[in-house]
Amino acid sequence: MYILKSAGVLPVARIMGLLYGCMRLLFVPLFLPFGLPGSLAGRQETAFAGLIGFALAAMRPLMFGFVGFAAGALGAWLYNVLSNRAGGFELELNLQPSRLVAPYPIVWPATPAIEPRPGKPL
Repeated sequence: MYILKSAGVLPVARIMGLLYGCMRLLFVPLFLPFGLPGSLAGRQETAFAGLIGFALAAMRPLMFGFVGFAAGALGAWLYNVLSNRAGGFELELNLQPSRLVAPYPIVWPATPAIEPRPGKPL
């Protein structure tokens, strides 16, 4: 059994920021066809109503990436603080044999013996 006692705040924040940004990037194309016509169908107080909706949809992955970064940093920091008191997660790891094992043992060829010549040092 292994116990995870602390997590690196910056690596966790970086991964969470990337995950949140990528998840939102996957959902933007699904929600954009519904939001853009709605913004174009409203009152035409501004000529850029559709462009503003499109720009906000394009900025969402960045905004969610920043939110994920902040949430990951806060979560990792809180985990480190609380794991000192509670003990942390217990992990059970199984070591799998590598699939790159040779089917036969590798035997290196023998090096030829160097014979010293009479009167000359090696």
